[in-house]
Amino acid sequence: MKKRIYYITISVAVCLLIGFLSSFATQSSINDWYVTLNKPSFNPPNWIFAPVWTLLYIMMGIAAGLVWARGFYHVWVKTALYHFGFQLLLNALWSIVFFGFQNPLMALLVIVTLLIMIVLTINWFKVVYRPAAYLMIPYLLWVGFAMVLNYKIWELN
Repeated sequence: MKKRIYYITISVAVCLLIGFLSSFATQSSINDWYVTLNKPSFNPPNWIFAPVWTLLYIMMGIAAGLVWARGFYHVWVKTALYHFGFQLLLNALWSIVFFGFQNPLMALLVIVTLLIMIVLTINWFKVVYRPAAYLMIPYLLWVGFAMVLNYKIWELN
């Protein structure tokens, strides 16, 4: 039990750190470039993103910690966590490309790749520990919504 809590704590901290670091790219453009963009009618208010992402990063970290606690020596656990790490890097890259580089088209390519990696991660998590896979579903849904939003912003601008 202590080992599981340790792995979950580290995983949540890593996810929140990645989210925090990628938010620097977001903050640099949110008040100048982003406000000038044409957005679809279903664009959520800006205040909603921070709490939603915080909750999603916590859930992702719990999921990764639960998988890690199954034993990193196992090839399926390693494979699942490699997929998780790669999708987490793509998650951060999207913020850098969309907000930092102010490039919605390239960000769209990144987010499509991210969605594919999330699905693969969920499938591997399901192999290792099914509840961990379920914890990733809200993240998948939110990123799917973000992809549609990204597409519409690119289309409108």
